Amino acid sequence: MFIHIFGFRWKPEANNADKVRATQEILAFRNLVPGLIEAHVGQNLSLRGQGYTYVGMMKFTSKAACDAYFTHPAHEALLEWLVPLIDPVELDFEA
Repeated sequence: MFIHIFGFRWKPEANNADKVRATQEILAFRNLVPGLIEAHVGQNLSLRGQGYTYVGMMKFTSKAACDAYFTHPAHEALLEWLVPLIDPVELDFEA
C-alpha cells in the first residue's frame, strides 16, 4: 500500500468556490483513478499546521498506482487551474 498526503496554503486570490471545486474534483478521483483505494480531504484542524489549511490523504494499491495518478488526465486537469492558487506540500510513504 502507498499513501500520498498533501496540504495547501491557499493564496489570497483563491475564493470559496475554488476550494469547493478542488474538494469535488479530488473526491471524484475515487471513481476515476485505477489503484486509488481511498481519498479524503478537509480543513486542517492541527494547531501546528504552519498555515496549511487544507489537507488530503490518498491510499493507493502501490507506488506504481500513485505514480500513474500523477499523469492521469483528471489529475492534470485539476493541477492546471489549481496550482496558481496554492502553495502545496506533499508527503508520500509505503505502508
